[in-house]
Amino acid sequence: MIPRQILPTAKHSLTQFRALCITGPRQSGKTTLSKILAPNKPYVNFENPSVQFEAEQNPQEFLNQFKDGAILDEVQRVPFIFRYLQGILDQSNARGQYILTGSNNFLLQEQVSQSLAGRAGYLALLPLSYAELQNANLDAPDVNRHILTGGYPEIWNEKLVAETWLKSYVQTYVQCDVRLLRNITNLAQFARFIYLCANYSGQILNRDELAKQTGVDSKTILAWLGLLENSYVIFLLQPWFNNLNKRIVKSPKLYFHDTGLLCHLLGIKQLTQLKTNTAYGFLFENWVISEIKKNRYNEGENDGLYYFRDHVGNEVDLITEKNGEPLAIEIKSSQKVKPEMLKGLNFWQKYQATGHSLLLHGGKTNEPVNDRMGIVPWTEVGNM
Repeated sequence: MIPRQILPTAKHSLTQFRALCITGPRQSGKTTLSKILAPNKPYVNFENPSVQFEAEQNPQEFLNQFKDGAILDEVQRVPFIFRYLQGILDQSNARGQYILTGSNNFLLQEQVSQSLAGRAGYLALLPLSYAELQNANLDAPDVNRHILTGGYPEIWNEKLVAETWLKSYVQTYVQCDVRLLRNITNLAQFARFIYLCANYSGQILNRDELAKQTGVDSKTILAWLGLLENSYVIFLLQPWFNNLNKRIVKSPKLYFHDTGLLCHLLGIKQLTQLKTNTAYGFLFENWVISEIKKNRYNEGENDGLYYFRDHVGNEVDLITEKNGEPLAIEIKSSQKVKPEMLKGLNFWQKYQATGHSLLLHGGKTNEPVNDRMGIVPWTEVGNM
């Protein structure tokens, strides 16, 4: 089993709150993490129909079985139980009584904000990061292996064929999870929408174009994007705003949390296909940004990532913060560094009085450009 970097953050949260909510995509390791955090607490899985039925019949009596708390897995399936849980948590000031997990961020967060505000901490667990695979001595020397395989723990722990596992994952998500989360009558149309999103990875989101290609209206696209976001399939990178330039692009960019899943949706099954794919630059960029996002989530930070682009095309792939100052990161898949790759960062530094910038690339070069700019290889992503 691969140790998770979020563990210290999660342990600290258990000392601060009466309950801890752990959300994240299906099969990201939430149940395993919960059992490590609370090995002596009873485990309850609401995906078991008989357990769900028992809880629905008499929620109060059901919860009374667990005097010292429990792990409640996929708790968003029984939303009414949160009202009863609130009363139980209010009877004791003990920290870390319950661990609640869910694979839908919206449903879980909505119930927590309504019933457990101030009583529950909140963390998100994403698939395995490159840093976690490094620490477990499972990292590959070729970044393309990581892009193609993705980070779902079961694939790495059991040494499974990623393509076979991910095909089943998509089928389960579309056929089962989507039906639970939203009443979508045309699942084939929704599946087409997911595949179309894969083709827009790393690009500025155009909802109208997605609607046209999917065959639905823009309101439906907005709702479906929210569904993919809340079930941790995709995330939207918002534009970075400040007084640098008022005329900047205001639409978000679309990325996938897991590039293995992204490659599957794009029909990329082999390393040779990946390296020659016309979208390879976007796939590499997606992998880097998703890795940095995982690192932040593992530290309990769920925001603070942006991109910059103005109306004439000056662009930086990622803007984040380091030591309270903005950090600009340009991402290039090329193994060889060329001066023109620094164009966006040079523009950024010209108008940004503070902060630093990095060019992260697919090669091995690791050297400074000036006192505020550096070039680093892809292997440094685990430290960002």
